[in-house]
Formats: sequence, structure tokens, C-alpha cells
Amino acid sequence: MPNTELLTEEAILQALQDVKDPEIPTVSLVDLGLITKVDIVGPDEVTISMTPTFSGCPALTVMRENVQKRVEEMGVDHVAVKIDLSVTWNTNMITEKGRRDIEKVGLSSPKTYCGELNLEAPPAATCPRCKSEKTAQISPFGPTLCRAIYYCNNCEETFEQFKPV
Repeated sequence: MPNTELLTEEAILQALQDVKDPEIPTVSLVDLGLITKVDIVGPDEVTISMTPTFSGCPALTVMRENVQKRVEEMGVDHVAVKIDLSVTWNTNMITEKGRRDIEKVGLSSPKTYCGELNLEAPPAATCPRCKSEKTAQISPFGPTLCRAIYYCNNCEETFEQFKPV
């Protein structure tokens, strides 16, 4: 049985910093904004709500299992990880640390936005290599649903951007 004084939402979120996105192993699910709620139901029962970046995310099962395992490692015997589709994930939910962690793997991190985001005319991405904003999207389809392909007109490199949504 866990020490209930140590079992707080903050402690659970801190522990979940260890659970990384399977496709971007430098960024935690917490910093991606995927962990949307932590309910401590009792001294030995926790429910975690998780919102995927895309409802058909192929890594969802792995992420759910890793979240459950990490909370169980804290000594909690009854851990439920619920996929919450009532919360619509968007890239503004990524923390500043998460944005920096995304860039560590050579991806361009999406900028925060206010108001509506026009996906038909996406904003320029910052090149992760030379930091230029003289870039153009060459394909909205990258190797995963959450990435697009860009070209840098400054250093002439192709790169991926985590899609703003």
C-alpha cells in the first residue's frame, strides 16, 4: 500500500515525466499535454485520463500501458487509464519544456496560436537545423499522422514538423 501522504496529483505527474512518447522519445506524455486528469480515488486507486493527439494514434495502447505501469511502480495497485475523447487535444497543450524536447530529435515544434488555425494555409515552421523561418510545407503528410514535411529555403534541408492542430 502506498504512503498516502506522498500520493498526490503532483507526485503522479512528476512520475509520469518518465513516460515518453513512443514516437518522440525525448518528450513526456505530460509535456505533450496528453495527461488531462489525475483522480486519486482512494489510497490504493488512481484513475488517469489521457487524450490522444489523434483518435487513431497507433501508439495509444503502448502509451496507456506505460502510464499504468509507471503509476503501479509508485505502489498503487488499482490504476485505470481512460482514453478521454471528450477533450480535444491541440498543440497549444504542449508545454514549453515539451516544445524544447520535441526539437531535441530534430523536429520543428509547432508555435502556439490564438484564435483559429488555418490548416489550409499552415504557418511557416522554424527549421530545426538553422532556425530560419524561410520554410515551406511540401507535404501535409509525414511518417506519422502528427507530422508534416517542410523544406528550408535557407539551408536547403527537408525536415518534419509536429503539425499544429
